[in-house]
Amino acid sequence: MKPMHPARWLAVVALTAGLSVAPPAHADGAGTRPSDTFLRGLDLDRATVLDLQRAMDRGRFDAVALTRFYLDRIRKVDPLLNSVIQTNPAALEEAERSDRRRRHGGRGVLEGIPVLLKDNIDTVGRLRTTAGSEALLGSRPAREAFLVERLRAAGAVILGKANLSEWANFRSAPSSSGWSAVGGQVNNPYVLDRNPCGSSSGSAVAAAASLAAVTIGTETDGSIVCPAGINGVVGIKPTIGLVSRSGVVPISAQQDTAGPITRNVTDAAAVLAAIQGVDPRDPATRPGGDRDYLKALKPGALAGKRIGVWRSVAGDNQDVLATLDAAVATLRARGAVVVDNVELEGMDEAGEAEFAALLTEFKHDLNAYLAQTPGRHPDDLAGLIEFNKEHASTELRYFGQELFEQAQATTGDLNDPEYRALRDKATSLARQAIDSVVAADRLDAVLAPTNSGAWLTDLVKGDDFSDFVSSSAPPAVSGYPAITVPAGYAREVLPLGVTFFGPRFSESTLIALGYAFEQAGKVRKPPTYLRTLP
Repeated sequence: MKPMHPARWLAVVALTAGLSVAPPAHADGAGTRPSDTFLRGLDLDRATVLDLQRAMDRGRFDAVALTRFYLDRIRKVDPLLNSVIQTNPAALEEAERSDRRRRHGGRGVLEGIPVLLKDNIDTVGRLRTTAGSEALLGSRPAREAFLVERLRAAGAVILGKANLSEWANFRSAPSSSGWSAVGGQVNNPYVLDRNPCGSSSGSAVAAAASLAAVTIGTETDGSIVCPAGINGVVGIKPTIGLVSRSGVVPISAQQDTAGPITRNVTDAAAVLAAIQGVDPRDPATRPGGDRDYLKALKPGALAGKRIGVWRSVAGDNQDVLATLDAAVATLRARGAVVVDNVELEGMDEAGEAEFAALLTEFKHDLNAYLAQTPGRHPDDLAGLIEFNKEHASTELRYFGQELFEQAQATTGDLNDPEYRALRDKATSLARQAIDSVVAADRLDAVLAPTNSGAWLTDLVKGDDFSDFVSSSAPPAVSGYPAITVPAGYAREVLPLGVTFFGPRFSESTLIALGYAFEQAGKVRKPPTYLRTLP
């Protein structure tokens, strides 16, 4: 098969990374109470992980009570959202162990903090890893992902697995972001018939709806920042090599990374500090000492910083432009030097090369993952294609597997000269686009709109990208970091975010800028759970 047209790919890849439950006519019906986020007088929608630690240290509640609160909330509220594929049967046992550690004077940075993982991150025991596909229901990873080991070392409680776009949105085009055969369709908590964006849709929705203290997503191109932006929360897409990719169902080792999705920058900084680190199983991770991103949380960090604004990516979307103007005004009011209307050259060419390169990488990397993962599942991509045909009534119920088939038609050979030329072109152009504008204007970071308002979910036609705004490609293809922070609303209710991105390993700077921006505006408000817009 021929690859899809590059313009179409740019729309699709910008969002990569049970049965569907239809929302009732009244989202706040008896028994659900989605706005009830208080535990012992503390509003968990507003509290940071630092607040939770202080509350547990002082005996206001313990990890068991906190974990039970989230498990109960998932049971009551998630039927509206479909954001959680599975809760951890051992979650309360893990919370009990955390409480024992605290009583004996031990405490990690995330001690007792319940975390939801995107369901393409390996766990062992009774908590399965499916990537949303029935083909992996019999998969039994021999070891947890390195980032999960890091979370456990920090004291976190693994609460469960979040729903996602099946195979991280790299199976079919078109498709509906947030749909998987195992988990059904994830719904946006602000307006339930709107799309949550993919592929870390469940992670972002669960964070927004306070179904967990924090969540983890993954991104290849847009799958952390888009769902975070469109669901009114914070997401960090780290530099490639900061967070290990071992034990994560892959699309491409060249662009894949996991990162935090949280309700505030403080929590994102704490989680990123916990999950980063050198992993012998992932050669891209590099030694450099533990990075304590909580030290970057300074309200005055915008003062004197030079920030370029990538305005043209917004097109003529008036809601996005108004939000961007408000963000620029905030930057200037807090002492930043704004360089407006910067341009990132060469990204169209980078996007064309990126898609072709990803097809080869997906076949190679997914085949390697399947080959080393125990359990009952297809041996390779060819086997997955046949599995889907045999289970078409569920797996292909709404969408096909065009991307699978295009990837299977490649050599899957990472030493192929044609492939190498495409990957080198994509990565070098994206890095040049960022590096050149940062150097030319002496910038600390680039600011761009993260997203436009969420579109209507459509399981027949798939995602509507006709007028969608996305700025994820430069940091994604380059392997550089990005952070998205809530910045405004379309039609007064659909969240809009702005993204700060910059050079390799500039996470501390971006977190500082994102935190100062967040504290200056305090834009985020809790989900509204409307069934539809008036």
